[in-house]
Amino acid sequence: MSNHVGIFVGGSKVVHFRPERNLDSSVDTSSNLLDPTFPRSTCPTFPDCGFRQPNSGVVLSCLDCFLRNGSLYCFEYGVTPSVFLAKVRGGTCTTAASDPLETVIHRAMYLLQNGFGNYDIFENNCEDFALYCKTGLLILDNLGIGRSGQASSMIGAPLAALLSSPLKLLMPSPIGVATVTAGMYCVTRYATDIGIRTDVIKVAVEDLAMNLGWAGRHDEAAEENEASNRQVVAL
Repeated sequence: MSNHVGIFVGGSKVVHFRPERNLDSSVDTSSNLLDPTFPRSTCPTFPDCGFRQPNSGVVLSCLDCFLRNGSLYCFEYGVTPSVFLAKVRGGTCTTAASDPLETVIHRAMYLLQNGFGNYDIFENNCEDFALYCKTGLLILDNLGIGRSGQASSMIGAPLAALLSSPLKLLMPSPIGVATVTAGMYCVTRYATDIGIRTDVIKVAVEDLAMNLGWAGRHDEAAEENEASNRQVVAL
């Protein structure tokens, strides 16, 4: 089971990151755990619930609409390696420490206005957004397994089973095989945790677009929109 992760910014509001293609959907597909949908402009309490910038997947939602009858879990930061490895489920904690609250909220609100790039379930998902807001850390090389616990869990489980398969010949006991597989799974999660990796850098939110190569695409999109507006006026 996968989680949807966001940043609580106060006032019963959450800033979170979703696939852009579903932002305007009014169909309830919350059962799709990898791609949850939160309808816009249907909140009876907060008129600004569902606010986002055009062509952006970063959304402001009230806490009730964010949860959609689900349970609330507080993601843990700065946990010890032993606590991290003891967590059976990925995407619930990290060894990386959180920055001060005001810094975290500043990042989230800045990205609400400026976007967080294109959503990718493996390399740029909701947990990646929350991890960046909380820590300011980015991976230098985006190739390979994504920095989020959910992505590494989805890849880590079959990888653990694959790597442990030769050992099945040596351990006929189902308990022994399960123990090795679980151990490999935990090690894979730990190795990909953003607090453990050495290929990470601290990036100011104002420099984020330049570091991830979004600036050029944003400029091109702005130019296309401007050209489109000129064409409409000309007609």
